[in-house]
Amino acid sequence: MGQVFEAIKARSSTRGYTNEKLTSAELDELIAAGLHAPTAANKQEIHFTVLDGDNPILAEIEDEKNKLRGLEDVAHNFYYEAPTLVILSADSSYKWSPLDAGIAVENMALAAEDMGLGNLIIGCIYDALRGERKEYFSKKLALPDGYEYEIAIAFGHKALTKEPHTFDKDAQVTVL
Repeated sequence: MGQVFEAIKARSSTRGYTNEKLTSAELDELIAAGLHAPTAANKQEIHFTVLDGDNPILAEIEDEKNKLRGLEDVAHNFYYEAPTLVILSADSSYKWSPLDAGIAVENMALAAEDMGLGNLIIGCIYDALRGERKEYFSKKLALPDGYEYEIAIAFGHKALTKEPHTFDKDAQVTVL
C-alpha cells in the first residue's frame, strides 16, 4: 500500500493537543495541500483563513455556538485547544463550493496525518458563522466579499491519540 492509503487508514480526529505551535514550514505544507485540491471547473474559489488558537474571535464563535445549541459548562472549545485553526470559506453563489471545501479540508487532514500532526475537521460552528451574526463574523475573519464559512480544521501536535473509526463494509457499500 502507498503512503496516502496508510495516512487514510491511520487518520483519526484529534481532541487533545500540546501547546507546541506549528512551524511556518508545517503550516505552509498544510495550506499547500488545501490549495492543491481539485475544484469544480477548476474555479479555485476556496479561501483559507489561518488563526492562532488563542485568537479572541474564536472565543466569540464558541460562545455563539453554545448559545445556539443551548450548551452550558462546556469543558473545551470547539477546536479542543489546538494551536492553529483554518477556516475555509468560499463563494456563496457557487453551488459546488461546499463540495470543493470538503475536498480541500480532507487533503489538509491527510497531509497533517502524514506529517505526524493531529487534526480535527470542524463543522459544528456552521450555524454560528451562518446565523444572525454572519456578517460580524465574516468581517472579523476577513472573509472575501461574497464568501461564507464552509468548514474548518484544527491542527497541532497530538497530546491524545485514538484509534481510527471502524466501519461495516457490508452495511455501507452496495455494488450493483
